Amino acid sequence: MEQTLSELENQASQEKAAFGGDAHIVCDNLVRIYKTEGVEVVALQGLDLLIDKGELVAIVGASGSGKSTLLNVLSGLDVPTAGLARVAGIDLLAMTARDRLRYRRDVVGFIWQQTARNLLPYLTARENVELPLRLAGKRGRAQRSRSLLDLLGVDYCADRKPAEMSGGEQQRVAIAVALANSPQLILADEPTGELDSETSGLVFEALRTANKELGVTVVIVTHDSLVSEQVGRTIGIRDGRTSSETLRRDGEHAQEYAVLDRVGRLQLPRDFTNALNMERRVRLELESDHIGVWPSSPKEETGE
Repeated sequence: MEQTLSELENQASQEKAAFGGDAHIVCDNLVRIYKTEGVEVVALQGLDLLIDKGELVAIVGASGSGKSTLLNVLSGLDVPTAGLARVAGIDLLAMTARDRLRYRRDVVGFIWQQTARNLLPYLTARENVELPLRLAGKRGRAQRSRSLLDLLGVDYCADRKPAEMSGGEQQRVAIAVALANSPQLILADEPTGELDSETSGLVFEALRTANKELGVTVVIVTHDSLVSEQVGRTIGIRDGRTSSETLRRDGEHAQEYAVLDRVGRLQLPRDFTNALNMERRVRLELESDHIGVWPSSPKEETGE
């Protein structure tokens, strides 16, 4: 007999991993390996990640860094090879196919970069928002649709089809669609990738509004490092691992930190290592209040 979503949540809460505690999103030594044409590609290489409930976070990284794979794992579209991934108390590795359908319907909302993937072209904005509610058999669909479109500032688009809306309007309606079933987590994949800077600002404002007014956790995946100006915490991914975090508090300058993972690995910024010609080995020195990292000398490299 299959477990219900509630039973899965209870089981996960009773078997909490020591790492992450009550964090809303927990990834512990997460690994994802793909096989393409007989070649193994390691997309995630022991990634660690903690995101608290109600946070608005951006995940940035270059193409191939692993950020899209991470998004697919968190959305339930992909299954990790090893490690732990937990969202809202649900173990993503322990779910059946039916559990994953319920998870994607009730727990997580998704926004694609391509506006055409978010909305059905033959439905109006109102009908697009009502569709997930209809499929879930929920009542009060018209009221919920009006409320969300009004909250995100696109209530005037209620009776327009996607072709009658701008790209920014379509993405804000897409956010309303993602919020329709009251998910705990919203995942946005390059939501402003096809928009100009002014329109992008309106979309980010809509995501901030959803985060603040509805308390939903929002994770935005992007290659645009300027997104850090729009959120409180930006997590950098490099070579399949979290490499840095940038924290931005009201009235303060953003501060960037390197991430020390669970086994003590640290990714130094490439511009730092290039500036000091650091390759292969470095020398460490433990001081009273810090750790010194020094490039190895030519003598150390040759053993003289």
